[in-house]
Formats: sequence, structure tokens, C-alpha cells
Amino acid sequence: MRPRLIVGSSSKGKTGIVTGIELIQRAQGFGPRTAIVSGGRAYTYHDLLEASAGVAEVLLGSGIVDAGDPPATGVGDLNEARIAFLIPGSFEYVAVQWGVWRAGGMAVPLNTGATEPEIEYVLTNAEVRIVVAPREMEGRLGPLCRRLEIPLLAVEEVLGAETEPSRFSGSLPTIAPDRAAMMLYTSGTTSKPKGVVSTHTNIQAQILALVEAWGWETDDRIPLFLPLHHIHGIVNVLSCALWTGAQVEAFPSFDMDRILERVGERASTLFMAVPTIYVKLIRAFEEATPAERTRWAEGFGAMRLMVSGSAALPAAIHETWTGLTGQKLLERYGMTEIGMGLSNPLHGERRPGAVGQPLPGVELRLVSEEGKVITREDEPGEIQIRGPAVFTEYWKRPEATAEAFVDGWFRTGDMAVLERGYYRILGRLSVDIIKSGGEKLSALEIEDVLRQHPSIKEVAVVGVEDEVWGEAVAAAVLTREGAGLELEELRDWAGG
Repeated sequence: MRPRLIVGSSSKGKTGIVTGIELIQRAQGFGPRTAIVSGGRAYTYHDLLEASAGVAEVLLGSGIVDAGDPPATGVGDLNEARIAFLIPGSFEYVAVQWGVWRAGGMAVPLNTGATEPEIEYVLTNAEVRIVVAPREMEGRLGPLCRRLEIPLLAVEEVLGAETEPSRFSGSLPTIAPDRAAMMLYTSGTTSKPKGVVSTHTNIQAQILALVEAWGWETDDRIPLFLPLHHIHGIVNVLSCALWTGAQVEAFPSFDMDRILERVGERASTLFMAVPTIYVKLIRAFEEATPAERTRWAEGFGAMRLMVSGSAALPAAIHETWTGLTGQKLLERYGMTEIGMGLSNPLHGERRPGAVGQPLPGVELRLVSEEGKVITREDEPGEIQIRGPAVFTEYWKRPEATAEAFVDGWFRTGDMAVLERGYYRILGRLSVDIIKSGGEKLSALEIEDVLRQHPSIKEVAVVGVEDEVWGEAVAAAVLTREGAGLELEELRDWAGG
């Protein structure tokens, strides 16, 4: 049964009542500037503050979550209750995210492409108290939420709720920086997804590192089409932009035609994407008319920064993109638990295949399988990270949390090597490192070499059990249309 929405006093005039969360406090200084372009409309920072205050009041006054007995001031607090939302990239997404934070809740963004069992797992594991989603998702989420007895609120109602008297005065709580702010789910290779809990301090440290390293400016403009249940879209794009007073153009998904149209119109100064998107854009260039190629190339070339991350960027793609647009993509390395850890420089060499050096505030070390800290170059080891950006815990998984740290260092599970001052990722210890004949081989490196064969379109390399070698290298290959490939031919090409 849907609860009646009861909120405090009107959110009008609430933009000045922002306490504890510096990301939101800073927005007051950007009031009339455009924060989000969404659904054909431009929303200012003032609009965002007003809307998020209204969301916070709805959550505090709904009666769904026990916000505690308010003191004489009438201020309630969600006390880190988990509030989930399934909202595509939009102004509404940000208003709900900020509203959860301003009410003292923990934001749990859901994957818009997730299956019902995947959503059910998150809702039950996180002990979610409220779900917010667009009204059009009632058919998808309604039966599940009713079965789990979790109230489902339509975002249209939350943002447009009529105010009624409540036990709250309308003031919002002060949020301490060390309060839990967000839970993102990350998949492992051997267990159910784990909820990664980050505080407002963790998120702020992640933002500050990137704002400094990548030179974010108030006049920057960036498209947002990345999934908003991952750190890449939430922090690298959205939060960094809003921290600096920049402008975000939100897309519900990756709409290549529309995005390329906007690129041609010089709508953006920054661009951040995953390697798969750059591959798709390269194919679009190949199929475009000369006039379109010129327009897009000039649009991309005029941007001050283009970034690739979330997966290894093949060197061939890096070089092809530079040839098409003149842009040298900046590769970086990060994960849900730490935000971004390493980056190629904004000014200086951006080395294809490398992820650069530690970001500001990040301590990094490589550790051998024997547990020894590696102190010289060209010797591979596990990346371990320490610093204020590192998450606090895996939700309800104390043993997994303990196993993830050693002497205060977070064990990423990724292998890397330091070469001429830059780190290069070799792959996951459990998946991408093939131990064959006493040697450690990187599946990622082998894939990168095989992609250079003219007949190979895509390739995946894995290790398979072998009595002689321990593990043998196996490759699954997708050839280009009309091309054939024999094993002996490939061996000859690779030099035996």
C-alpha cells in the first residue's frame, strides 16, 4: 500500500539550509548557473537545491522510515536508512540522490538494466526501506516491492508532493562527514555481489583527487550517459562537475546519434567513456560521410580532455582515436572500493596501455605473492591502496572486509607493473593472470597482441588446466566478416 506523502514546510527558500555535506553546500554559490540539462530543459543549481530539499522532506515525513523522535528543533534524520532508486540519468536522479543524503539516508542506486532477481537481491541484502522510481516502472517494480513489503514511491510524486503539516518543522539534519552516504554493489568471481559502503568523506576525497588532477573548471560542460550505479558516472562525471559548478548534459542511456550531434555542435569540453563506447564511435566514423567525419573530428578535437576507463583500453584503439580526432585519451585506473587510484597526467605523456601514477591523496604499493613490498621497476605485484578515498566496509560482510585489508592497505586483487615511472595493469589475480610453466602471463596483454591480427575483430583469452604447463593459454576469437583464420596461420603470424 502506498503511503500518503506528508512533508514539512514548503521547500521554497530551503536552498540556504544545507549543512554538513560540502558537495551540496558548494551548490549554493552556483545558484543561477545551469547544473543539469535534462529532458530538453536546463535546471540551475538553485533548482537542484530546492528539489532535493523537497525530496528530503518527503522521506523524513513519510512515516515509512523511523526518523527518530525529533528534538525541540523538529529536525528528523533517516539515520543511514537505505533508500534505493531506479532512475535513468536525469535531473530527477540527482535530486533524489541529494535528497536522500540531505535527509541522512544512504543512497542505493539500482542498475536500470538489472533483472528482477538481481534487484531483489540488492533490496533484501541492503534492507532497503523505500524505493523511488519513475511512474512508468510501476509495472516492473510494483509486484516485487509489494511482495517484499517495501514502499515504492513515484519520483514524479516525490518531486511534486503537496506539502501538509507534519511533526517536522521542515529543517533538515546536519550530516557528519563520516556518515555512510552510498552503497554500490560490486560483483566478485566467487561470491554474491558485495555492497560497498562509502562515507561522505570517502566520496569527497574521490572528487577532490580528480578535480585537482584533471583540472575541472566552472565553465566545463560534460555529457553524462554512463550507468549511474557505478562510480564512473556517479563520481568521475556527475559529482566532479557539480563540485566545480560545471554543467552536465544528462542522457538516459548512450544515444550515439544524439551525442555525436551534440559533439558536432561543440556542446562539451570534457568527455568520459568506456572502451566499448570508443569502439562504437570509431565504427561510426568509418561509416560516416566525409562531412560528418570532419564535423565530429573537429568537435572532439576541440575538447580539453577525453578520458577512458572502467576497462583496459587496447593500444590500437588509443592510437586509432588519436588519428581520427587528434585527441590522446587519458587512461586511468579505479574501482568501486577506492574511486580512482591512478591516472595518466593532464599535462604530460599519456602512454597507451598504461594507467599513469597515483592520484593526489592516494598511496600505492605493489606486493608480491609472498607478501613482500616491491621496490623496483619491472617486477609485477598486486596493487594495494591506502588513503581517505577508500571505502569503509562491505555491507554485512565483516569477514570479507577483514580479508580485503592488510595493515590498513586495501588489496585490489589487480596485478600491475611499474615501467619507466608509469604503472601498467596486467589483470585480475584470479582471472587474467595465467600461470604457465612457472611464468605469469597477462591475458590482457595477449588479447592486445591478437587484436592486431587483420582477421581478428574480438578476442578473449583465458587459462585452461594443463597437466604439463599447469595452465595453457586459450583464445576465443571472433573474426571479421568474410575473414577466415587457421590456428597454424595464427601461430606463424605470432612467431610460433
